Amino acid sequence: MTFTHIDSPVGPLLLAADEQGLRVIEFHAPRHPIPPGPHWRRGDHELLRAAQAQLDEYFAGTRHDFDLPLAPQGTAFQCEVWRTLASIPYGETISYAQLAARIGRPAAVRAVGAANGRNPLPIVLPCHRVIGSDGDLTGFGGGLPTKRFLLTLEGALPVDDDLFAAMN
Repeated sequence: MTFTHIDSPVGPLLLAADEQGLRVIEFHAPRHPIPPGPHWRRGDHELLRAAQAQLDEYFAGTRHDFDLPLAPQGTAFQCEVWRTLASIPYGETISYAQLAARIGRPAAVRAVGAANGRNPLPIVLPCHRVIGSDGDLTGFGGGLPTKRFLLTLEGALPVDDDLFAAMN
């Protein structure tokens, strides 16, 4: 597994990949860190360069979909939830209940939320697009300010026009 750190508007990100695909995108202070194994090596990898380029385009507002080989590791249920995340269009949000319904398990809202929270490829598998049924932004591994930033970038939330918000 090859990894690198990149800078982004939401802080440093750790990217990790192997020959199977991109395995990890991790925020600076993740809620559920993925511990590096003894086989992890810092270095250069074609897939890491591609991921960085696509993330840069995303943050610049010029990329709405990612085109990378992905290889997240999780249970069959988690992988099903993560695959379904990829179907949420840029700039749109759905609730955890809607996500549970999309995988055919409408009663599994909490399990879907837990799987969403363990997503090893945030941004690319857009778990930030899942919100509470009442429209509230709820837990996110990168923190709620990061979730708000990503949803605002995508146009799913209005830009905060309060000129004095930063002063409070």
